[in-house]
Amino acid sequence: MIRFDGLHKSYGDLIAVDRLSFEIPDGEVFGFIGRNGAGKTTTIKMMMGLLEPSAGTVSLGGFDIRSDARAAKAITGYLPDHPYLYDKLTGREFLVFVAGLYGVPEKERAQRADALLGDFALVERADELTETYSHGMKQRLALAGALVHQPRILVLDEPLVGLDPQGALDFQNLLTRLAREGVSIFLSTHSLAVAESLCNSIGVLDHGRLIARGTLDQLRDRATAAAAGGRETPHSLEALFLDLVGAGEGEW
Repeated sequence: MIRFDGLHKSYGDLIAVDRLSFEIPDGEVFGFIGRNGAGKTTTIKMMMGLLEPSAGTVSLGGFDIRSDARAAKAITGYLPDHPYLYDKLTGREFLVFVAGLYGVPEKERAQRADALLGDFALVERADELTETYSHGMKQRLALAGALVHQPRILVLDEPLVGLDPQGALDFQNLLTRLAREGVSIFLSTHSLAVAESLCNSIGVLDHGRLIARGTLDQLRDRATAAAAGGRETPHSLEALFLDLVGAGEGEW
């Protein structure tokens, strides 16, 4: 489970993230959407202990990221929006190295690396330096690195950037399988089509505030209530999102 407790970040008078408080249960894929500058990446950096909140905290699997960061990170896989790879390591060496950082037993590291290289279609290039990889290959390898320690929680910031259509579909199928196995997945994405097809629930962030959260059907129901004055009810997530962020604070 992921739990937000009054998570807040401000820079002087600018509020970047405004008192987020909600929970994401085990086995749920939560889609986190919002316009550029809404505060999504700031939220994720605080989730991962990379940025100190002004107030509040996040618990990952019951571990507070502020007071028990080591335990929280040990059960969490994280893919930033701009992942870093070590150019002078091969793909296989990179995964074995990351597995070691997470404390995976030495005898299991190569086996897990090989399995993930297969899952992400990187076997043929496994022993080549990552500096020779295409952008899409680097993204797939970074995703594999986020999974090498078999985390209970996944935090993903724009994970589909750079993936070709088949790679994106394969990754969506992987997330669906992981969720069935009980992994909690926090997915920040600009792809509303992906969020609509993949996520069990969705949160919309606007100017640092969570202005809507629920399943797609729940968001439609709220839009139907807001449309009582004669405005047509939006049905796709894209239409709901545009209606919501353009409507102002009083409509939903």
